[in-house]
Amino acid sequence: MTPISILFVCMGNICRSPLAEGIFRHLVTEAGLTGRFTVDSAGTGGWHEGEPPDRRSIATAQSHGIDIAGQRARRIRPTDFNGFDLILAMDRDNLATLGKIAPPEANIRLFGDAALGTGEDIPDPYYGGPDGFELVYTRLLTGCSSLLEALGVERASCSGNTSSVR
Repeated sequence: MTPISILFVCMGNICRSPLAEGIFRHLVTEAGLTGRFTVDSAGTGGWHEGEPPDRRSIATAQSHGIDIAGQRARRIRPTDFNGFDLILAMDRDNLATLGKIAPPEANIRLFGDAALGTGEDIPDPYYGGPDGFELVYTRLLTGCSSLLEALGVERASCSGNTSSVR
């Protein structure tokens, strides 16, 4: 069975998307579904390429038993658009940026639509304090849990190597 591949995207790949990647990966592991998903994160900008996530993202994840310290920021690549089944933008600005550079067949969605069903943006906590990171964690955990449940059920109901994620 071909794994479902998901890419979480924010602006610099140091706050929201690494948290989303870490949370989703943790949930997948807890559910015993490690081989069924490929998970990564990227940024629309390259300012932080090669750097670890923001220390506040690392601390927030760690306080919930998730280690994201080994992740490194990267910028989205052209190959990502065909290499991932689902690309989830954290907010409308990043969604618009991705839409300008992606081929038409790329499956790009707003995290707030695909995972939360609310259409909300996940706010960038970069210029705030720890409370903002905790709020982002809570929204991402809710969305990632719903997404895993939907994709796990969806994949289980599919036959062969196809996925109805697209």
